[in-house]
Amino acid sequence: MSSFTAQKITDDLTAPIFRRPSLAWVAGFLTSFALMHALVIAVAAYVWGGYGAFGVNSTVGWGNDIASYIYWIGIAVAGTLVSSILLLFRQKWRTGVNRATEAMTVFAINIAGLFPLIHTGRPWVDFWLIPHPNDLALYPQFKSPIVWDVFAITGYATTSVLFFYLGLIPDFATLRDRVNPKLALNLGFVSIPIGKLQRMLYSSLSLGWKGTAANWRHYERAYSQFAWISTPLVIGMHSTIATLLAVSLVPGWHASCFPPYFVSGAIFGGLAMALLLLVPLRSAFKLQEYITLDHLDKLAKIMLGVGSIVTYIYAIEFFSAWYSESQFEKGQFLYRLFGGHAWAFWLMLFCNVVCLQLFWFKRFRRNVWTLLFVAFMVNIGMWLERFNIIVLSLEHDHLPVNWNHYAFTGFDYLLLAGSFGMFFFQFLLFIRVAPIVAIAEVKQTLLHKTNHHA
Repeated sequence: MSSFTAQKITDDLTAPIFRRPSLAWVAGFLTSFALMHALVIAVAAYVWGGYGAFGVNSTVGWGNDIASYIYWIGIAVAGTLVSSILLLFRQKWRTGVNRATEAMTVFAINIAGLFPLIHTGRPWVDFWLIPHPNDLALYPQFKSPIVWDVFAITGYATTSVLFFYLGLIPDFATLRDRVNPKLALNLGFVSIPIGKLQRMLYSSLSLGWKGTAANWRHYERAYSQFAWISTPLVIGMHSTIATLLAVSLVPGWHASCFPPYFVSGAIFGGLAMALLLLVPLRSAFKLQEYITLDHLDKLAKIMLGVGSIVTYIYAIEFFSAWYSESQFEKGQFLYRLFGGHAWAFWLMLFCNVVCLQLFWFKRFRRNVWTLLFVAFMVNIGMWLERFNIIVLSLEHDHLPVNWNHYAFTGFDYLLLAGSFGMFFFQFLLFIRVAPIVAIAEVKQTLLHKTNHHA
């Protein structure tokens, strides 16, 4: 018989919030906070000195900004998609991973939204992208794929935030009821009522949740509806970004396989980021009973499946270029193999294809160090994939007179590093204010299993 009880589950999953933060968490939080300032420095230099602070040139107008934008959108896609699909298919094991992946989505998409605003060159007039009423009768060009992008991302971000927040409501109520209202921070000259402030915060966030049958009935109905909405919206949103490239005539972009290519690649990279977060979390907060090796094994199997689709599409790209008899398409893919940035292409293949093959073996899928290694390499490979698509196609287009070489500046490195700092800063802050594993859903699963075996 299982040793799980409602009290034990609640104690275990709320412990990281109410106990003193560990030195590892403090070190990670301060490091990510410092790294986030690299993003601030890069954006400040760009606003002050112009877009030339980055490595873009007259040919490669889409450089690090758009490559990183597609990367972070891909991370955002996987979280909500995996969580919503697993919910719709009634997969009980999702309870160990859904909260982390949904949080990953929300944090990644707000980072991704920064890059198009930077890329416009004049972020202070980006509000003209929104079709708001105005006296000048200036509206976006609705035939432009860029406007499709704005609406797709806005709709996806709104749905993801609501889906994420809805799942948190029962857990916020649990935290509200466990807060010690007498807890205070005494600074000598003033006493800060920490407990009362926490109680007010969680009371507001829980929206008056009482755990009644009516509460649960409406909650489960709404949660399922958001899952139904999120699944096609996620696929449509990332397909829209792919179409933004595919409707152009740039060699290497004009391909009908781009929508499934981007969606499968996004799930692949997002799952890798999920593993990169979940493996350290389960050890740092002693959550091995709730985020088990079975959970990680299943995520690795899904990664292997979508990674195989990505590998197949890599091969299809080269086959299509050869079969098209277009000298421009052939030239582009030969450039990827042997050109000035060939290292990026070969490293991408190693990270996304070669390293992934370890997941065919069960002993590697259930080894946390192997999971961390493959997840880390796939994250590198997925960023390089976007770099190959964006930069290599633009620096080697139809006309040799346009050929140019793209190189990062110091501010490009700061921008990229700062985006990762901002992501991990948000995630580390989140795990101190909300349970990283859904308490209510874990209770439904584990206690039902306990009662069934009793």
